[in-house]
Amino acid sequence: MVISQVYDQAPAEHRTPTEDRVYECLARLDIPFTRVDHDPAFTMADCAEIGRTMEVDICKNLLLMPRNRSAFYLLCMPGEKQFSTKDFSKQIGSSRLSFATEEDLERLLDCHAGSASILGLMNDREHQVTLVLDRAVAEAEWFGCHPCKNTSSLRLRTADVLGRFLADTGHEMHIVEL
Repeated sequence: MVISQVYDQAPAEHRTPTEDRVYECLARLDIPFTRVDHDPAFTMADCAEIGRTMEVDICKNLLLMPRNRSAFYLLCMPGEKQFSTKDFSKQIGSSRLSFATEEDLERLLDCHAGSASILGLMNDREHQVTLVLDRAVAEAEWFGCHPCKNTSSLRLRTADVLGRFLADTGHEMHIVEL
């Protein structure tokens, strides 16, 4: 995997409209970050390699829903943790969950599979997605994620993401222990 040097600003060139909006949102909220560009990261092993370069754990982000599609949950968890739908469903009081479709990712978070990110909540203006964080992610000093595109990764202060960013989107967070 080719990984760029570490930058402390948005790219000079335009990216996808969604990625450009992420950088505009971070600038508007005065949230500092560091960034690397890289080959598409499709696995958590790719994200771990990127994370070592940035000195941050890149979150595993899953968009989940019950069979009847009555709710959507964005789960942010450490990449090395195993995910059990049964345990997670029990903690949030939901029927058994499955992965949302590519169409749901695009409609709700304006991103594609492999690019889901907490930053996509800026696109969920109708608050159809409930944010759920594993306690380890919520309590970490740094938050690692993609800017809604899996060819870049960001390192942000968790306090900025859970404070200023979530306040701006109007989303609340729920904490679980996976």
